[in-house]
Amino acid sequence: MIDNTQILVLGAGELGLSMIQALVSHPTKPNVSVLLRPVSEPNKARQELAATLDSLHISVLDGELTAPVDSLARLFAPFHTIISCIGFSAGKGSQLRICHAVLQARVRRYVPWQFGVDYDAIGRGSSQDLFDEQLDVRHLLRSQDDTKWTIVSTGMFTSFLFEPSFGVVDMERSIVRALGSWENEVTVTSAEDIGRLTASVLLDDKEVMGGVIKIAGDTTTFSGIADLLRGMGCDIKQETWTLEDLEEQLREKPTDKMLKYQVVWARNVGVSWPKDETYNARKGILVEDLKTWAEKNLKKPVRG
Repeated sequence: MIDNTQILVLGAGELGLSMIQALVSHPTKPNVSVLLRPVSEPNKARQELAATLDSLHISVLDGELTAPVDSLARLFAPFHTIISCIGFSAGKGSQLRICHAVLQARVRRYVPWQFGVDYDAIGRGSSQDLFDEQLDVRHLLRSQDDTKWTIVSTGMFTSFLFEPSFGVVDMERSIVRALGSWENEVTVTSAEDIGRLTASVLLDDKEVMGGVIKIAGDTTTFSGIADLLRGMGCDIKQETWTLEDLEEQLREKPTDKMLKYQVVWARNVGVSWPKDETYNARKGILVEDLKTWAEKNLKKPVRG
């Protein structure tokens, strides 16, 4: 358990807001602040976010994560723990810049944006070039002892599995597509559970677990996804996007972001792990499996 700690969350998007809500709901009642990019004229969404943060008694810091490392380090220095919920949309180099600033500020504990796949298993030179920077962050953290760190590997965000542009689940046309093979596995975790489980890792025990921790809302195959939707009343058609076809498309469109991700999952390395071997399973923490998430979030089934 961490007493009198100051926690700074970077960003308040889908994951950031879930993280904040989980932290403020924890029995230890930590002091939570959030770093947001300043805006001159807040739009409706930003106004609603401000109201939500105010209702949670969250202190808001204005800051640009594109700022020099020295400037970021000064922002970070007052905090005991920093949790980065700033993803790849922040641009190339952002994860390393944030990590350098955290270490320069001598923050006591850091949870970097590594809420995803097993980058160590995937290795360098994958189809998704942004993953190499994630490995650079891990190398930097492992090369020092001043800042304790915890990486929470989550698999894919459950919501992303159903993102139309990702191509796996097409609810409008009642199609499920396998990336590589129908027996390839995918691990998913909802943003809400990522927040709850990260808060648990940081605040439940006297000694915080360090290193890489794996969690999972569910682990299933692409075939299992199709079967799940059929069980919900969808007349599902199945298509296969083979690894060879996806790699050929990526050669033709080397900057296509979704193709880069699709090839990673088609290769079926580092993208899944047994749910019964995860932190939440060992702790007996109930999480939202794929069926529960789908029943709560998907529109009424479309019959083919």
